[in-house]
Amino acid sequence: MSVQSLRWAVADGATLTRRALAHWARRPGEVALALLFPVMVVLMMGYLFGGQMDVPGGGSYREFIVPGMFALTMAFGVETTFAAVAGDAARGVTDRFRAMPMAPSAVVVGRAAADMLHSVAALAVMAACGVLIGWRVHGTAAGALAGFGLLLLLRFSLVWTGIYLGLTAKGPESVAAVQILVWPIGFLSSALIAPSTMPGWLGAIAEWNPMSATVTACRELFGDPGHAGTSWAAQHSVLMAVVWPLVIAAVFIPLSVRRYRAMGE
Repeated sequence: MSVQSLRWAVADGATLTRRALAHWARRPGEVALALLFPVMVVLMMGYLFGGQMDVPGGGSYREFIVPGMFALTMAFGVETTFAAVAGDAARGVTDRFRAMPMAPSAVVVGRAAADMLHSVAALAVMAACGVLIGWRVHGTAAGALAGFGLLLLLRFSLVWTGIYLGLTAKGPESVAAVQILVWPIGFLSSALIAPSTMPGWLGAIAEWNPMSATVTACRELFGDPGHAGTSWAAQHSVLMAVVWPLVIAAVFIPLSVRRYRAMGE
């Protein structure tokens, strides 16, 4: 790719990123509801059920749950990405973009960039909520930044998963199928409870879940309770929190680009 082509692709991608942000600015209620849901779950789990939850090794369940909710928020963002991409495709917007003189990568790159900006805002809201219920970072500032970086890396890989699913779906109403996929994966992890409290075979699956790698790594980097584990995946959670998203991205970025290029053929 030449320098001129790269500049063209970056400029077009930035234009479509601004388009997505403009849509959110015109529909602030939808954005607020999307940010409110994980906050509501944190409050519900922390105050309604927190008194009955024991954290392996001791510690506050509220501090245990906040990193898990960070990761779940990143995972549930797949639904937002899917709905936006599938909606544009169903309304013919994607086809009109394909007919315009713009870089072929602009549509998918613009969507990915916009959703990453939304994810940064979601993490900021979640972190503020966590502080209000008693969550604190007990590790170093560098460790905390690394933890948030791993969360955004997970979200980056899942953005491309959502883009691919959105491009292959019949329409935005298919989001129910995505929920059936995302929710079990999200909850069958160490996000809300420790895998050691599950039946042996189920706990083993949970510990090797990509979600669990990010959650456990963040608890370790933040200095929160519940990150200790006996499995290889738990003992090397930071490594796995990097490897899993890179593997997912390596699969779904080429699939997304190939699917976009094949549309209309």
